[in-house]
Order: sequence, then structure tokens, then C-alpha cells
Amino acid sequence: MKTFFGNGSGSKFGKIVAMDRFDSGRSLSPIRQAEAYWTALLTGDGVPMRSQIDPRGLENILQYTFILERIAPGLARFRLAGSHLNQLAGMEVRGMPLTAFFEPSARSEVKDALEQVFASPAIAELGLNSSGKLGRTRLQARMILLPLKSDLGDVSRVLGVMIGDGAIGATPRRFAIEDIRTKPVADLHTPANPRSTEPAGFAEEKAEFARPANHLRLVVSRDD
Repeated sequence: MKTFFGNGSGSKFGKIVAMDRFDSGRSLSPIRQAEAYWTALLTGDGVPMRSQIDPRGLENILQYTFILERIAPGLARFRLAGSHLNQLAGMEVRGMPLTAFFEPSARSEVKDALEQVFASPAIAELGLNSSGKLGRTRLQARMILLPLKSDLGDVSRVLGVMIGDGAIGATPRRFAIEDIRTKPVADLHTPANPRSTEPAGFAEEKAEFARPANHLRLVVSRDD
């Protein structure tokens, strides 16, 4: 397993060859689409607000998409999660910690990367692998974590995408880390925000929103 932490200068981050495709040739377009959507929301004031995330802008990747809430240093739980994550876990993941998707030996690295996402703030992209054992086939996956501000203005939310490539098989699937890439938000170009100042938002108080079949199921949560 190789772990890389970019320092924002482009040295380590720039030398890593992006895993743009899985072994099977399946495109990682959901990762890149979420990243492009989030980048378009950047302003000179810093990372986007969670309320700016409009599911209509992500409707064709909602099954891979999730929202995290920070609950302690290096720890975050799922507030919303698409059907693909539920399939990987073999259960509803809302309320579970992000570390539930990882092998125990990888969880300290996940916590370090997650805390960098919140504290810097930074983008983190993880290459993952679930080994083939106990009736399971080898499964590759990729995850991106994009920081968001809460309504209080603190960076305590994450817009994320996770996509696995291959037969899921017996669940839950837990992953080891093959690589981690991070880049501080401060190093990114921040174009003017072309979107409305009053977007529909990823509103948790609404029971559901229009979506293609089998995509993200919005779950009501009253304590956000």
C-alpha cells in the first residue's frame, strides 16, 4: 500500500499518476463530475456551503454520492448516502462512520486524511482495494472527499463520491488503501461562482426529490 499526501506545492501531488480508469476500463467519470461540480461552486471566500449542493446538478451520479458530517477530529458519519454505498455495505449506511468501509489497519490513515480535509481544508482522493477472500472477488474502488461548510460557517461537512468496480459479492465490503492524494483548497483556482445565490440545496428536511430510478434515496434527519 502506498500513501501520498500532497503538500500543495505540486511536488508530490503532481507526480502521482491519476488512476483515471479501473482495471476493467470503467471510467471514473462520477469522481471527476463531482469534483467539477464542487469546483464550480468555489469562491474567494473559501469552500462551498453544504446548502449550495443541489442534487439536480448531480442527478446522474447520485447512487455514488454521499454527505458526511464531522463528529470528532478525524471522524465523520454519513448523513446521506446513495444506493451504491448501501450495496457495498450490505445495509443502510446513514449514521455509520466513514471508517466502517475500511479494514481496521487502514482506519488511522482514513482519519488522518479526513482531518486534513476539514482542517486545511483540502480535497482527498483515495484508491481502494478489497481483497478476494471468503467467497469474494477482488474489488477496486475510488473515493473523493470534497470539503463543505455547514450553515454555521465551519468546515464540517463533506461532499463525497465512492465507486466500486466489479462484483460486490458477499457484504459488507471493507477496503484497504492503495494511495491517498490530497490538495489544499487554497491552491485551487477560485473562479467566480456562476450559480444562483439561492440554490435549491441538498435539503434534508424534504422527504425526497426528483431523481432517476435506483439513485440516491434522501433520508430525513432532524438533528442537523
